Amino acid sequence: MHRLLALGLIVAAPLAAQIQPVLPSPTKTAQGDVAVTIYNDGRALIQDRRQLNLPGGRSKQDFPDVSAQIRPETVTLTGAGIGIVEQNFDFDLLTPSALMQKAVGETVTIVRVNPATGVEFRERARILAANGGVVMQIGERIEVLRDDGLPTRVIFDRVPAQLRARPTLSVTLEAARGGSQAVTLNYLSNGLGWSADYVALFDEANGQMDVQGWITLNNQSGTPYINARTLLVAGAVANAAQPRYSRYVPPPPPGGMVQAGTETAGRERLGGFYLYPLPERTTIADKQTKQVSFLDVHGAPANRGYEFRNGWLGSSEQPLSASSVLRFSSSRSGGLGDALPAGTVRVYQRDARGNPQFVGERAIGHTPMGSSLSLATGEAFDVKVRSTVEERTRVNDSRWKTRMRYTLTNAGPKPVTVDLVQDGLWGDTRIAEESMKSERRDADQAVWRVVVPANGEAAVTATFDTRF
Repeated sequence: MHRLLALGLIVAAPLAAQIQPVLPSPTKTAQGDVAVTIYNDGRALIQDRRQLNLPGGRSKQDFPDVSAQIRPETVTLTGAGIGIVEQNFDFDLLTPSALMQKAVGETVTIVRVNPATGVEFRERARILAANGGVVMQIGERIEVLRDDGLPTRVIFDRVPAQLRARPTLSVTLEAARGGSQAVTLNYLSNGLGWSADYVALFDEANGQMDVQGWITLNNQSGTPYINARTLLVAGAVANAAQPRYSRYVPPPPPGGMVQAGTETAGRERLGGFYLYPLPERTTIADKQTKQVSFLDVHGAPANRGYEFRNGWLGSSEQPLSASSVLRFSSSRSGGLGDALPAGTVRVYQRDARGNPQFVGERAIGHTPMGSSLSLATGEAFDVKVRSTVEERTRVNDSRWKTRMRYTLTNAGPKPVTVDLVQDGLWGDTRIAEESMKSERRDADQAVWRVVVPANGEAAVTATFDTRF
């Protein structure tokens, strides 16, 4: 049906009075007092309090301007003396394609213009099919409505009653009494989500940084929410939509958190989640990204470092770049002083002319207050590491000894400290010998903090006793 989009599809003007109830003004909304609670996973809870004039007994009530991605099974309607008998979500929206498909079997007017003379002529046509193209009968002949660049449009006599200009929920109610009553419509919707975005301006000379945190809302639900009270929930809320008999394994969280914090942030909490209410009501337009500031910190302690990770006792054919990392804390006393919702940290640093330049970005997961973070923002130009297996000896059927050499070089004008990490030390791997003392962060990795002089190099050797 994409060819139809290039055609002018209009409705006959004499029937405008019939169409008006179906086509409300785009500047108005049927929503009432709206509250939107948005979760990190693309879901939202919509609470819409409307004033209805209800007759006593059973009646059908339409609720236009609900989310186009409403989950009908989650709908509840509350009000004094009101019960739901039946509900239907009308998602067949008024579009050129839908209008043409509903016209199958009906008669429309085809308007063509002679490009040479500009003369307009009209013919009545009966629509026979609208599947990948429009087949119509005009008099005794059968034609295909083509998008061939000639001025053509279709005039429809009416808008089908089942097509809605806006997503609409129809509810059959049983009311104990008639009159004006307040009812609250609650439902879950897909298509709304949020994340955090952080802008960090790092001052390496003074060992500190300024951080601005933004909440980024995104509305792809197909419906705007006008003057809404908005609340954001930070945390992973369970989703029962996972297959019943499959074990859901969540993806690993983004890197960066070296040690989880143990401080409670001064924000509202609900269960295991933090709540971030927006300070003022706001309109969340459809297809809109909106940003609201929630964190503004100046002079937080931070420093630049380097890190290199080597896989399971492997050699590299050539020197590889160490990662440039930014280290800081979310603690109250020596850091950002807040819990950090999951998002992306974008780091800037001033050049010699004082202009801030982008130097890298990294995603973080939900980070408790008091955590230590080390964000790898890119590969260092001057700091390289080459890992070499110098000797591998078989001790017996289940034991091997592997002697490794790590050569670190620094072409920069200042000495640097590199966290040299040997990963993959699974099982009961032991370090039999080493040229400098390592730290075992956990059972799978050993770390050496190596100072590499300016315009120089340093080396670390270690012998690993492995069993497999």
